[in-house]
Amino acid sequence: MYQISEMVDRNDRVPMMTGRTRRSTIGPTPAGGNSKQANGSKQSSAGEKTPSHPSHSNGKVKKEKQVHEPVRTPQERSKICERLSCHVLQESLLSSASGYSNYRGILNWCVVMLVLSNARLFLENLLKYGILVDPVQVVSLFLKDPYSWPAPCLVIVSNVFIMAALYTERRLSVGTISETTGTFLYLVNLTTLLCFPSATVLTLTSMTPAGGVFALGVYTILFMKLYSYKDVNMWCREIRHTKARTLTRSHSCPSVAQSNGSAVHSHVSYPGNLTHRDIYYFVFAPTLCYELNFPRSPRIRKSFLLRRLFEMMLCHLKSFPAFLHTVTDWIGTTVDSADDSEFHETIPGYGLFQNDGAHVETGSELMQFGDREFYRDWWNSETVTYFWSNWNIPVHKWCLRHFYKPIMRRGVNKWVAQTAVFLVSAFFHEYLVSVPLKMFRLWAFMGMMSQIPLAWFVGRFLRGNHGNAAVWISLIIGQPVAVLMYVHDYYVIHYMSQS
Repeated sequence: MYQISEMVDRNDRVPMMTGRTRRSTIGPTPAGGNSKQANGSKQSSAGEKTPSHPSHSNGKVKKEKQVHEPVRTPQERSKICERLSCHVLQESLLSSASGYSNYRGILNWCVVMLVLSNARLFLENLLKYGILVDPVQVVSLFLKDPYSWPAPCLVIVSNVFIMAALYTERRLSVGTISETTGTFLYLVNLTTLLCFPSATVLTLTSMTPAGGVFALGVYTILFMKLYSYKDVNMWCREIRHTKARTLTRSHSCPSVAQSNGSAVHSHVSYPGNLTHRDIYYFVFAPTLCYELNFPRSPRIRKSFLLRRLFEMMLCHLKSFPAFLHTVTDWIGTTVDSADDSEFHETIPGYGLFQNDGAHVETGSELMQFGDREFYRDWWNSETVTYFWSNWNIPVHKWCLRHFYKPIMRRGVNKWVAQTAVFLVSAFFHEYLVSVPLKMFRLWAFMGMMSQIPLAWFVGRFLRGNHGNAAVWISLIIGQPVAVLMYVHDYYVIHYMSQS
């Protein structure tokens, strides 16, 4: 037998892990078996050693080459991984699970489509009916007689009711009149505040519908503000009587100090809030709920104000002419040709909503009013109640603070309290439409009251996207139908009777 060391060249031997050279000894093996050496190799019955790791080919031992991988940095390994794979675990961008929320481009696309659709309607009506709106017609919507300004005069007269509320509160603060007398004076003041302008609009022939809507809108807002003014000052008197503490005049007078070029507004306590400056700030502030100390921004941001003014001007140019043209176009032509009516009275709602937002943002910045939450995500409403609670936050806060919660504290059921809130809202909607048009059809009132069964149905049977779709259908169909009914009746009364 030959030694394995003679078959393998000395230079090609594979080094052992221990660094020692083991001697290969061939000896007799037990019958019918193989002897296993300490190095892990086996001896065959023929007495030839068979290594465990080298490969054999035609009885020859092949040389095993050791492969040395190059050492790579983490950056090199990441580059290699990028070349090898192009997919990761991730959600679709428009999926709710992705967490993506920047849809400004889609919003701009909707605005562009809105402008283009109204432009198409404008050109179509222009080619079919000609120019129906001229500057004289625009002015006549607000002023039938250029020398008679009934709507602005009504707004000026509203200062009488503001002063009546202020001086009533001053008498109550010093105890000159009792709470019962103060409540009676407020009842007279607020009732007259609603009845006087409506009687004026109904009796004056020079009052136009547009002027009447403007005047009654101002008086309705003032009614809600003075009601809140009454409640908050009454709560302050209750707290003062409960704690039995006196406040000096010097401690409670409002003042404005200057610090680093910005206004720092001092804290105001009752009855130091009963000043002309305080009540008129509340009258012009974009809120319906009174507070002694409103959150105030430190300064007026000029760049922000310029952007809001630009948006307001742009929305005026985009929304008001389209609204004016569609209304006058419908009144002049659609009733006579009912086959061509395609809800031409539909208002470009997004433009008007954005215009109102620009108005209140501009007013808030000029008055340094800090609370800018005028609406929430009403477009995501899955129930009718959520929509009415989030599309107009100032009105919602007033209803919740001065009407809903006081009723609930008297032990009234929740559904009864919500029905009462819708009833008050329906009254004011009808008040702002029927009185300026000088006709009573109750379409707005019934439209608001129909929200109660709709809210019950949507809240009980619809969820998620189905509920949101139901809310949108009620907005898209319900409001244009109500406008259509009023425009139709107004045309029949004022135009068909003359012909």
